Amino acid sequence: MSWWRGVYSAALALLTPLAFARLAWKGRSNLDYRARWGERLGFVSTFPVKPRLWIHAVSVGEVIAATPLIRTWQTQHPDWAILVTTTTPTGSAQLRRSFGESVEHVYLPYDLPGAVRRFYARTQPTRGVIMETELWPNLFAEAKRRGVPLLLANARLSEKSMRGYAKLRGLVAETLACLNLIAARDAQDVARFIALGALPDKVEALGNLKFDLDIAPGVRERGQAWRAQFGAERWVWIAASTHPGEDEQVLQAHRKVQEQRPDALLLLAPRHPERTDELARLIQAQGFAFERRSNLNVGANSFAHPSLGIPHVRMNSHLPESATVVLIDTLGELMDFYAASDVAFVGGSLVPHGGHNPLEPLALGLPVISGEAVFNFAEIYAAMQAEALVIWAHDAESLATSALAALGMPKSPRGLDFLSQHRGAVARLLARMEEY
Repeated sequence: MSWWRGVYSAALALLTPLAFARLAWKGRSNLDYRARWGERLGFVSTFPVKPRLWIHAVSVGEVIAATPLIRTWQTQHPDWAILVTTTTPTGSAQLRRSFGESVEHVYLPYDLPGAVRRFYARTQPTRGVIMETELWPNLFAEAKRRGVPLLLANARLSEKSMRGYAKLRGLVAETLACLNLIAARDAQDVARFIALGALPDKVEALGNLKFDLDIAPGVRERGQAWRAQFGAERWVWIAASTHPGEDEQVLQAHRKVQEQRPDALLLLAPRHPERTDELARLIQAQGFAFERRSNLNVGANSFAHPSLGIPHVRMNSHLPESATVVLIDTLGELMDFYAASDVAFVGGSLVPHGGHNPLEPLALGLPVISGEAVFNFAEIYAAMQAEALVIWAHDAESLATSALAALGMPKSPRGLDFLSQHRGAVARLLARMEEY
């Protein structure tokens, strides 16, 4: 073990109790955070010996981005097992919703030497794919030691992230050297990885996997069922993946929207479901009549994975006519609620969180509104802006104005056309994976 990695491992060992304390804290509102702690230390069942593709997707967004890759691999290699690791319960829930029991799942272990050795010994992956830019020195070094080919897929590196990694250049360069391939999104990402010490012949621009988005079977049908409950003639807009400091602006905008459209319904879907109790208090304090998604049902079309820890679930009730806000407190249903909406605001963008994936509502034909803090999706938003596929907002007032302007816009196939023009990253990545 190098000096860099030894110091890193010692520091991580000291911080591990705090990591478990954080899981316990988050478990107050979602009991899944308090489950399966052994997996965080590599204590997983011993998997049967067979060819196994391991994909790590930290949370919901990465699972969605990996979905076309997983489906294609299942089709092309039916004799292979697929193991997906996530870090969050929301990522786990999204995986189960998309694939059921057809893929294996465990939580990724903390990057402690003993934990990662147990993980590899018990899961026995044949090759691995790490989604986005998750750099784990011990995990990567153990893969190299065991001869497990490891690829970094959809790799992105912002200017800000590169400056942060540069402070630990020795450790980062050592970690990048363990990878067989860094499949970056574009030439700019390639240049940044090389600047951090990656070998030029191991870095390629293969495109953005997020453009290969497929609408899962049943999404549109479930969206229609929800829309029937909300009221087919009612105007519905969704604020998706919102963050603290953003919810207040969304609710202010909704009040302004109601001045012109009193029947307007807002679907408020926070990025982190454990915040829903906090948001319920905020909505109530602002005087809106609201209902939680977990209290609603659409009969046979309801396939929710409720956020655990919600004690007041009462199914088979319907949305009261007086309700003007629905608080989405369940996991894995965002696409369904996009399909039930007329307009989508994609959050993390009115506050400096870098935005979230706008391609999901775009694929369903919705007009997309976003704040301007979209540095994590700059490439996608720039391409959308060039095609006039995004409406910008910067505060509650402009969000309300944009939402009302989008009211007259019918759902359009232009979003699907846009996605089709940029597809192909999955096929290029699969071709390179076959070489290892």
